[in-house]
Amino acid sequence: MMGGPGFRVAPLPGGIGCEVTGLAIDAPIAPETAAALHATWLEHGVILFRLPGSSPEAQLRLSQCFGELEPHPIPRFRHPDHPDLILLGNEHGPTGPVYDFDGVAIHGRIPWHTDLAFKTTPNAGALLRMVRKPAQGGETGWLDTAMAYDALPDAMKARIATLETVNCFRAGLEEMRHAIPGGTRLDKRRDSYPEFPLVANPLVGTHPETGRKLLTISVLNIEAILGLEQAASDALIGELIAHLEQPRFSYVHDWQEGDMMLWDNRRMLHCALGHPVEQIRVIHRTTIMGPVSTGREIEPRELAA
Repeated sequence: MMGGPGFRVAPLPGGIGCEVTGLAIDAPIAPETAAALHATWLEHGVILFRLPGSSPEAQLRLSQCFGELEPHPIPRFRHPDHPDLILLGNEHGPTGPVYDFDGVAIHGRIPWHTDLAFKTTPNAGALLRMVRKPAQGGETGWLDTAMAYDALPDAMKARIATLETVNCFRAGLEEMRHAIPGGTRLDKRRDSYPEFPLVANPLVGTHPETGRKLLTISVLNIEAILGLEQAASDALIGELIAHLEQPRFSYVHDWQEGDMMLWDNRRMLHCALGHPVEQIRVIHRTTIMGPVSTGREIEPRELAA
């Protein structure tokens, strides 16, 4: 077990990510500890901090070790006392779509994705804290796209080296084009969303801090591969998603209250498995600003071509 000044590090089960223990966050974190935590984040991609009884103030203190925080653009999602904290939960009813899966009404299911994959500048990362765990379900998964890229055959690496993906905003599972998880939507879409332009990103990304190659497919958001005919595009996307979704590249976390999970959004996909709609789940989240643009806006006619 290794670590840095003021903490220890151990691998999570399956070898994806790590757990940090021994860290005190009830007081300001020393600069050398913050720097070592940042390096650990870049090395492992996802970190579990198991800290029962932690507070919003402690979460904010820890989050600031990893970069500048970004408040939610919609004020009603901000914590009333801590605007850099985002409130995610269904205490007052569903806050997103509800789907029937095998006779169970499920709230909060979101397939593998990169946050803001439909924007030119995704955030660098995020830190979730489980405030209230549902009695059933509510797990979250992370998938290492650097490890998935490294495991590709050399011929596939050469084939995709210069290709670009096209990503779209999705308001529900039924809008996905690839690897649709099924389920029947039970609620009517009420929210209105702005129109987001199409965004093209390199299919093989490069991490802006570590230089590692990444297989940048946001399963929720991907529409096509730019410049390929639809049949060829769909076939290649299907092959790459099947490769990505192998269990050896992912870790699924069964939360305890007080757990905090930090991830590198540039490297790790994540998913929410959802929970029965009558179960209450409350999460506090901080978002780490992403200063590096990785994509470009395109016109719909470019996709048609």
